[in-house]
Amino acid sequence: MSEEISIIDMFMKADPVVQGVMLLLLLASLFCWIIIIEKAAILRRAGRTVGLFNKMSSDLNGELPQSFPLFTRRIVEAGLKASRDGAGHESRADFRERVERSMRAVLSGQLDRLESRSLFLATVGSTAPFIGLFGTVWGIMHSFVGIAATGETTLAVVAPGIAEALFATAMGLVAAIPAVIAYNKITGTLKKAAKESLAAISKVGDFLAQQHFLRLDRRPGSDER
Repeated sequence: MSEEISIIDMFMKADPVVQGVMLLLLLASLFCWIIIIEKAAILRRAGRTVGLFNKMSSDLNGELPQSFPLFTRRIVEAGLKASRDGAGHESRADFRERVERSMRAVLSGQLDRLESRSLFLATVGSTAPFIGLFGTVWGIMHSFVGIAATGETTLAVVAPGIAEALFATAMGLVAAIPAVIAYNKITGTLKKAAKESLAAISKVGDFLAQQHFLRLDRRPGSDER
């Protein structure tokens, strides 16, 4: 009767180098899934926040709302601070550019935080197949050495070693495929969030410029403006 080979048996009977490759890929895969689950929750909230930010910036009427949601609040606060720090006689375009630049700087920092650790997914996605292939090549070499030592070339002797070696490649693909899909999804989501946030920043910048120059026009002696 033929003896069945389980995944645990393949691992336990594999060469130590192949075992190390398998453990490395297993840990990488587990860490990837932790990042994927974490980012899925964070980016879902961020997507709703950016959508609300865009909506609120489109409905500005007379004054800014008291509080914007989550990280967008810091963006608007940076714009408000910049709008109060006027630098002499600026043109409206210069004023707006300065205010929006301060908001874009905060947005960039917020997006960097949202993107943190996602580069690990890209690294795993690009390297895991090759690490698994290395384990496969090493395992096959080890099997051939065993065949040369015993002089037996029957399928029963060759198959277990080849199966152990190929299992390393399978683990590399199992680690890489979800990592690549998740990284592309995260990148696409962040690009969309950045685009919508920049649109909202432009609206807030225009609003702050309107309010700033309206106040200047109301000051005594501002007819020359």
